[in-house]
Amino acid sequence: MATVAWAVLLGVLTWVSVRDDGPTVREQRSLAQAGPVVDRAVGELVAAAGDRAVALTPARTEPGCRVTPLLDGATLERGVEILDPAADPRAVLTEVADRLPAGWEAGVRVTGDGPRLRADAGEFVLVEGRPAGDGRLRLTVRTGCRPVGDGYRPPSAQGGPEADALAAALRALAAPAAPAPELLAAPCPGGDRQARTARVTLDPAPAAPATALAPAAGRAVLFDTPEGYAYRAGAVTVALTGGDLTATTPCP
Repeated sequence: MATVAWAVLLGVLTWVSVRDDGPTVREQRSLAQAGPVVDRAVGELVAAAGDRAVALTPARTEPGCRVTPLLDGATLERGVEILDPAADPRAVLTEVADRLPAGWEAGVRVTGDGPRLRADAGEFVLVEGRPAGDGRLRLTVRTGCRPVGDGYRPPSAQGGPEADALAAALRALAAPAAPAPELLAAPCPGGDRQARTARVTLDPAPAAPATALAPAAGRAVLFDTPEGYAYRAGAVTVALTGGDLTATTPCP
């Protein structure tokens, strides 16, 4: 009887610890609880990119992993792409790492596959960065396998000028039948502003984007290379790489 009572007491104490204490292992935070940490990390990455052209990438939630042998889970990944074909990837990643919060302990190392950024955003959320080809650097934020809980709910995008900038670019490209844009958002550091991206995928990709977009870009062209074309429209960065057209309002 005493053994049973002791087992029950241990079970209660464990449940209270998981509910009330700070996490000591990744499995103590569900995907729903980790989501805001991921969103804030994305905002930090946008801010750390400075005035470079950036775009938020769609969130990916992948089920099918195992948290424990008896508990199914899922992973969440969000990302930011830095678009700068002329830049040195290692220098850009180092600049980003230096601007991230000190507690993240961000650093860049050179591997056989090129430079890699790694950082710890807290609560077992990993940040990585690497060259992705076509003049892009991809920064990713990952949770690892977590209990799903109530699932991930992305931040609602506040209205902003990026939708109008994207629409203007679509008109310039003569792509009125493009699909409805996907709107992505992340809170900027400080919490009162958002980074936002409106994006569509054009199929087929425009054959001569520079010619079509030049009137909209005016003198605000950021780059015009075989990898892509980008310009500023006020505070918004409009970029076309392959068939991916994005309009992004960054963090200030």
